[in-house]
Amino acid sequence: MPEAAPTTVRWFALPLLALGAAGFAAFWVLLALLLGRQCAWLAPLAALDIALLQGLARWPHGAGRALAATLATALTVALANYMIAAGQIGMGFGLRPGESALRMGPDYAWLLVTLANSRADLVWYAAGIALAAWTGLRRRRAP
Repeated sequence: MPEAAPTTVRWFALPLLALGAAGFAAFWVLLALLLGRQCAWLAPLAALDIALLQGLARWPHGAGRALAATLATALTVALANYMIAAGQIGMGFGLRPGESALRMGPDYAWLLVTLANSRADLVWYAAGIALAAWTGLRRRRAP
């Protein structure tokens, strides 16, 4: 007998989403610092990771799920870009990315992020955010 579709968000869904976004951003930062590139192509993968976490938490499909997925993906993109900029600047001063991030102001981070990202990177970010919204809205067909 198939289970009924959930109608409410479970209590652990939001912390799971925040942890997943932070974990994927950390992976993104490590890969970008290793390769010396922005690795913007990871944005759609971040959206799919968020969708997987929402599915594991049995988050009901609809506008709320799409909004949460979009915000979590945008947060992942922003956090990854901020920490990549912090990591790149920190290398010159012998600081770790976390130490550098605490000393770097938002204006300087914005300048570095705008200089580091190309139009193609922005397309990847937009594709990731659009994919997050789409995965939140679409419903799976019953088998």
